[in-house]
Amino acid sequence: MPLGIVLRRAPGVTRWAKWVWTAVAVLPGAGAADWRELRREGDTVEYHAATLTLELHGADTDAYLHELGAQTPSVYVILREEGEGDCPLNALLVTASPFEAQDYADSGEEIIEKVPMPPAFFAWVAEFVEEFHEEEVFIKRKRDKQRIDLNQDGVGDPRIGSLEDVYASPALQRRRMQ
Repeated sequence: MPLGIVLRRAPGVTRWAKWVWTAVAVLPGAGAADWRELRREGDTVEYHAATLTLELHGADTDAYLHELGAQTPSVYVILREEGEGDCPLNALLVTASPFEAQDYADSGEEIIEKVPMPPAFFAWVAEFVEEFHEEEVFIKRKRDKQRIDLNQDGVGDPRIGSLEDVYASPALQRRRMQ
């Protein structure tokens, strides 16, 4: 499904950051866009920065189910800084999987923005999970019935000269060595 990424540029609150960029919305079924201005309120501007295709995979239904059960189900937008200028961010990926978003967050190179899931998109993901999710059956591993404490596989530590030395105190061993 194509998802339009809406980014907001607001004035920074410190002298070190001139602008603060945040992803504020996704537009399901959006057409192609390249930093089209959507709304302007004073210095705050919202852009339809890009349209990315979101693909759902049957192997990730556990992650989607986890996200659908969250207090605020969200979509994750992965952005990368491209430098200074009017369009300093590049939208790389959009995903509904919190596990995939965490993988990108671990590198520290990308910016991960959590955007609330629109109701129509929520229904689409829920339908996908309902159709393809299979609960993994837990199978408890059983212990081997073989007793391994009856066999002595090795001779032991070569530093121990005799069986009496195993239980000898260090002081006794020192006296024997002198």
